[in-house]
This record gives sequence, structure tokens and C-alpha cells, in this order.
Amino acid sequence: MTFADLVVIGGGQSGLAAARAAARRGLRALVLDASPGPGGSWPAYYDSLTLFSPARFSGLPGMPFPGDPDRYPVRDEVVDYLTAYAGALDADLRFGTRAELVITEDDGGFTVLAGGEAVRTPSVIAASGGFGTPLRPALPGLDSFTGRVLHAAEYRSPGGLAGARVVVVGGGNSAVQIATELAQVATVSITTRGPLRFQRQRILGRDFHWWLTRSGLDTSRWGPRLAPGTVPVIDDGRYRAAVSVGRPDHRPLPQRFDDNRVVWSDGTSEPVDVVLLATGYRPDLPYLAGTGAVDEHGVPRHDGGVSTALPGLGFVGLERQRSFASATLRGVGRDAEFVLDRVLRRAGRHVAEVR
Repeated sequence: MTFADLVVIGGGQSGLAAARAAARRGLRALVLDASPGPGGSWPAYYDSLTLFSPARFSGLPGMPFPGDPDRYPVRDEVVDYLTAYAGALDADLRFGTRAELVITEDDGGFTVLAGGEAVRTPSVIAASGGFGTPLRPALPGLDSFTGRVLHAAEYRSPGGLAGARVVVVGGGNSAVQIATELAQVATVSITTRGPLRFQRQRILGRDFHWWLTRSGLDTSRWGPRLAPGTVPVIDDGRYRAAVSVGRPDHRPLPQRFDDNRVVWSDGTSEPVDVVLLATGYRPDLPYLAGTGAVDEHGVPRHDGGVSTALPGLGFVGLERQRSFASATLRGVGRDAEFVLDRVLRRAGRHVAEVR
């Protein structure tokens, strides 16, 4: 049995931000991550992924994103940045170590089982994010579809799909980016329940995120309540233009999938090779099962990231946890500071911030 000031589960952007917030309060966090190295989910994203926020809005606290602040970094740059960030932290980082179970103790603390070791700690931050469990919706007939079904989490590049007939389900940024890329080598339809929504990337010469930040909407807790629907596709013009010429085309959700075919809403049908689900993710928190901290669907019970079930538990990196920015590089640091302060206070730990 070992002891830690704080255990952070997850070593991606959220966990690293939480570890830094702990260090600023004189606490040395033990960070547990099942991945072989820093970066969280980023190394597994598709090859061409490009941030839709510029570098100036894509850094974690204490380390600006390097290079031209107005450029839009790509996936591998983010991985390199997070690796450098991890290397500069005063924390015990243990990659390749999966948190298997969190056990609540009578004194209000926790025992965390990970890598064959038991760690006692008064506080836990669950920072394994909202992107660890791909969501596969129950579309009619999809279970018996005889073609290939992929989730966006499994997609890397269009090479293996050249010449295929592909249906992409979903209307978010990843869905449209992937569908547009695939449409260069395949016949692609993107299908959604409602219309595709586009947001201009630049307005009056400024990036959209500059306006979000200047207005305060990016960090406002009212933001997600005022706009509770899907996030619009941030577009520099190419995605709307691609859809307008049918590469990819956009259609309503199909009636059903039948054998190797898709039956569209107008009753027409055609053979399909691949259905690609860009339908999002669900929180990845299996280690909290049995604690009462998550509901029957594995969704955390929380208020702004502070557990409503266990005083010493907090969450960082959940989608729309406190604002539009909560699950992003630009937002997790702010949430980590907020959550850590309240978790420590509720657990009876009054720690002064180190400047």
C-alpha cells in the first residue's frame, strides 16, 4: 500500500491540467494512464485531424502552444505538445498503468487499484475524459448489416476505402472532416437527423474563438444551456462548398439498413460497402462502478465536475462540463482549477495556491 496526495486517472490533456493545478497547490499528483505515453486520445485520432481552434487558443495553462499563434495545429503537433507538457510537470506520471478500481473508504478517502498496486489517497480526479467509449447508436438494421461498420475512433485515413460506397452517420466536426476527405476517393453520403450547421471560422478577420473569448460565451456556464444542441461545424468555406457540390452529399437519416443495403427516407435503396459512425463518445469511467458516482449508464453524477455522490471526487474533461470549452485544450485547465479547489474543500483539505 502506498499513499498519494491526489490520484489523477487519465494522462491526456485533462489529467495533465489537473496535475498542474495540484502542483500549484503544493500537491504532487499521481497520474495513472493506460496508454504507453502522454497524449491521451490524440495519438489514436485520424491522421489528417486539424484543430478548428488556432494555436493561441489551444494551449494548456503555463505553456503556450508553440509556433505561429494563428495557425491551426494538426494531430501530431498536439501529441508533441502534450508530451512536452508532461515532461515539465512536477507529478508522478505512470503511463502503461490502468486504473482498475476505485474503492471508497470509511474515512471518506479512496483506495485506487492500478498495475497490481493499491494506492490510498484522500482525493481522486477522474480525467479519463469523454472520448474513451465510442457511441454506436441503435440504427434500424445496423446490427444485421453485412457490410463493414466502423466508428470514427477506428478511422485513420481514406486509403483502404478508395472506390467504396460509404455512409457517414453524424454531423459534427469530425463527421464532416472525415466525410469530405473520404469523398476525394470514394462515393460518400453524410446523414443526419437534422440539417448540417456551419459556423464561419473567421468573422471580420478574427477567428471564431476570438469572438467566443471576447464575449465571454466560451467560458460561460450559460453557453451550453443557451445552445444545447449539436456543435456547429467550424468551416473555413471548404466543407460547405464540398457538401454543396455533393462531395459528400447530405441526406436525412435512412429508414433502415437491410442486408448490404441502405434504405433511404424516400424509400429508395442501394448497396453500401461501409457505414462509418461519427456519432461521438461516452465517458470512460469503468473504474467507478459500484461507488455510486456514476449512474446505470456510466454517466457521472456531478455539478460542474464536482461529484454529487462522493466529496473527494472530481471530474475533468467531460463534454460541456461547465462551458462550451470544457472538453478542449483551451478549457480543461480552467475546469481543473475550479474542480480541484472544490474537491479539496469538500474533503476538508484547505490548500493554498502556490504562485
